[in-house]
Amino acid sequence: MRKFIIKVNGNSYEVEVEEVGAVKEVSIPVAQVATPSPAPTSAPSPAPTPAPKAAEPKVEKKEVVVSPGQEVIEAPMPGNIWKIEVKEGDSVKAGDVLLILEAMKMENEIVAPRDGVVASINTTEGAQVNTGDKLVVLD
Repeated sequence: MRKFIIKVNGNSYEVEVEEVGAVKEVSIPVAQVATPSPAPTSAPSPAPTPAPKAAEPKVEKKEVVVSPGQEVIEAPMPGNIWKIEVKEGDSVKAGDVLLILEAMKMENEIVAPRDGVVASINTTEGAQVNTGDKLVVLD
């Protein structure tokens, strides 16, 4: 019999375990065999270094100017703009889908928080956005 102390969720339990089929260690004499010496190998050639990637062009985000009475809809999480459902000048009601943001393989509808007119759309389909990026401005 062997005793063990096992902790589960902070509680200690003492358990006894019985070995049913004990395994015997048996040593078998092995005949001495001459091992051939390894053949000399040439040094491996160094791995080719990948060509440096061209720097990705930085997309400058335009500054969004918000007038009094306008409301900015920001990205709630990082992701990709999958589809833009409205265009500038469209009238929207509270709850209307403005665009669809794909994040972690899920499509998230970004909706209008109030009735209004789309003053500007500050992103494009396929664009990567970060939390807090200004997506749409409503009048």
